[in-house]
Amino acid sequence: MKGNIILRLMWRLTWHMALSVFLSLITVAAARIVVEILVSGTVFRSILKDIVYFFGMDLLTYAAGIMFFLIYFLIFQWLQFRYLGRINETVNRIASGQLDFDYQMEVDSRSPFGPMAGNLNRMAGRLDQALLEERRAEQAKNELITNVSHDLRTPLTSILGYLGLIEQDRYRDEVELRHYVQIAYDKSQRLNVLINDLFDYTRMRHDTVAMQHISFNLIEVLGQLLVQYHMPLQEAGMEGRLHTVENSMIVGGDPVMLVRVFENLIANAMAYGKEGKLVELRVQRDESKSQATVEVINYGEPISALDLPHIFERFYRADKSRTEWAGGSGLGLAISKSIVEKHGGHIDAVSDTIRTAFRVTLPILKE
Repeated sequence: MKGNIILRLMWRLTWHMALSVFLSLITVAAARIVVEILVSGTVFRSILKDIVYFFGMDLLTYAAGIMFFLIYFLIFQWLQFRYLGRINETVNRIASGQLDFDYQMEVDSRSPFGPMAGNLNRMAGRLDQALLEERRAEQAKNELITNVSHDLRTPLTSILGYLGLIEQDRYRDEVELRHYVQIAYDKSQRLNVLINDLFDYTRMRHDTVAMQHISFNLIEVLGQLLVQYHMPLQEAGMEGRLHTVENSMIVGGDPVMLVRVFENLIANAMAYGKEGKLVELRVQRDESKSQATVEVINYGEPISALDLPHIFERFYRADKSRTEWAGGSGLGLAISKSIVEKHGGHIDAVSDTIRTAFRVTLPILKE
């Protein structure tokens, strides 16, 4: 009954009626005694006797009882519904903008409308949170548009500039012409990467990506990935190694999307870990949590403590001077984070002067 306003109101109404009857009976009894005393006196004897004789003592008693009952009952109801009036006034002030959405009114647990006030506070809190999230989304959208505009304009300006030189025949010989064409082509490739990454990131954010749900051996996939990167690693003067005591580790999801995550992490390690000459993939099984942990490690330039918490944010680059390494868009790690989370996993990073490691955890399926 405590949480049901209707039952509480019915119970309170019954209690008020009973209390009003009780108080009216006491008041009428006291009034009758007073009237009898006054009638027996000398001042009001003739007037009161005439009234009592005309209406009768019983009728006057009943009328007085009804009158006092109504007075007491209305007083109790006014006291009860006064709190409802406060709730209504608060809602009206919030609706008119006089109060903020995070305003919390006092909850009277003794009133049957106390739960309503509590619900109003929770609703106001959720509205305030929704508005805050909407403001953040609007700010993020504006930042996204600004960043996209900047990152698209930079290579596009270069493409137009070099193509303009070619169109105006402003080159000395065919060697310089080929050089201009090569630069325009490279910038076009970067532009293509940025547009594709932006498109994929938007699809990830709006859950419009069709995902496969199959079981596959994570160890085998990572081994194949290192074979695929053998030549690029060799050309960069680096070596790739896979460390694991497991022969099989079955996970579920979309292998193509997860391969993209590890491709991005390996490419990141190649870009920033050339000084260490080594990219390591360490895979461990955690039986207690039924999950696999994959670490992609490089021994090159560390990520600063200020940048580390933000590296998975879109368009964030730890090294502001390297805005175009390997054609990067600044969206790779944000896309990787979305893919891993869609597979029920988690991704984070640690970095010190010795090594930088990106850790990906994924749920393991029973083999």
